[in-house]
Amino acid sequence: MTELTLVIGNKNYSSWSLRPWLAMKQAGLKFAEVRIPLGWPTTHKEIRRYSPSGKVPVLIDGDLKVWESLAICEYVAERFANDLWPVDVAERAIARSICAEMHAGFQNLRQNMPMDCHNRYPGEGMTPGVEADIDRIFAIWRECRQKFGTGGNMLFGKFTIVDAMFAPVVLRFVTYEVKLDSEAKAYADAILALPAIQEWVAAACSETESIPHIKI
Repeated sequence: MTELTLVIGNKNYSSWSLRPWLAMKQAGLKFAEVRIPLGWPTTHKEIRRYSPSGKVPVLIDGDLKVWESLAICEYVAERFANDLWPVDVAERAIARSICAEMHAGFQNLRQNMPMDCHNRYPGEGMTPGVEADIDRIFAIWRECRQKFGTGGNMLFGKFTIVDAMFAPVVLRFVTYEVKLDSEAKAYADAILALPAIQEWVAAACSETESIPHIKI
């Protein structure tokens, strides 16, 4: 089989890179990793060597390039790991809806609480818009856990792409010390306990690049 290559940005900052990386790790896939630091004068030129969109992440599978986090996760699920989606058709539709909402929404959270695994900013960025985003996230987590989560400690029981989409949110909540209710904390703790997440965070904290106020 052709070796897969995932092109990502800084692990400390690139929430969109984390999503497919985590899905692929959880699926047990072996892949090469190309990390391109963001915010440098040469960043765009380097990324354009790999990505048609000029953005990370991008998955390279032989002659095929798949860009955008959710598209990469969908491709991985279809080709290598169909258990990354719930088996039930209705549950799978809901899971896809939640992923699409995560992909397109929560702009206030992204803008005011950018991912930064290495640092802690307790209480910063908590605008009314961010509070509304967080309330919606908590509602999604609570509904998924109560309706679909009986088979494990992830949102649909076992790990799915939905969890990959929300993992960077969990890391943001750690950075900004967002207060979690008991249900949200239990889910966040389950994400943080994943060996792949611990691997990512350890690598992020060892990075030396600093990009103030990056919003990705």
